[in-house]
Amino acid sequence: MNATRLVVFDVDGTLCDSQHQIVDAMARAFAAEGWPCPPRDAVLGIVGLSLPEAFARLVPEAPATVRARLVAAYKAAYFDARAAGALAPLYDGIWALLDLLAARNDVVLGIATGKSRRGLDHLLAAHGLQGRFNTRQVADDHPSKPHPAMLHAAMADAGVGPAQTVMIGDTSYDITMGRAAGTATVAVGWGYHPADELRAAGPDRFVAAPAQIAPALDSLWQPA
Repeated sequence: MNATRLVVFDVDGTLCDSQHQIVDAMARAFAAEGWPCPPRDAVLGIVGLSLPEAFARLVPEAPATVRARLVAAYKAAYFDARAAGALAPLYDGIWALLDLLAARNDVVLGIATGKSRRGLDHLLAAHGLQGRFNTRQVADDHPSKPHPAMLHAAMADAGVGPAQTVMIGDTSYDITMGRAAGTATVAVGWGYHPADELRAAGPDRFVAAPAQIAPALDSLWQPA
């Protein structure tokens, strides 16, 4: 794969709005273990992390064995909801954005997500997005965000370096990951982390709608 530029997207809270499935699966997981579920804001605050890291942050006081069971219960609840037909919708404007970027011969698209490979494959297939992303990095294969391993692997797949790569996401974890990997970053304002938290992470650009992403990319790629 040879590309001039690589654009890597987060998934939950960036491409699709999965908050209802996440909050419901989290409530079911905690109920299965007889633990009180953290508030909704706290649950959405860990979206993007791997599940072991997410539960370590949500219930640091819980024994490791309990957190492991919570991870398993969450996966089971999410799978059951998916089997029953639950599907996180794409945000308005995402299809048009992906079409626009895919039409450029100097851009390759990628994904870096806290989702599992199985979960990502199902989501892409359900939305007809197979083949849109040339590199797909998932929680199964890497340390949790904000560790930069996902971006390192995506850049290796695409054959580009940090100067040609942009990470796009809705959480501080995405922005911190991008900064750690040396890439440019774009924070999106329609996801799950508050705007002030996102800005504090130091993104290169902050956008309020998908239609603003392509102009933001062009501004980042302008020669100095």
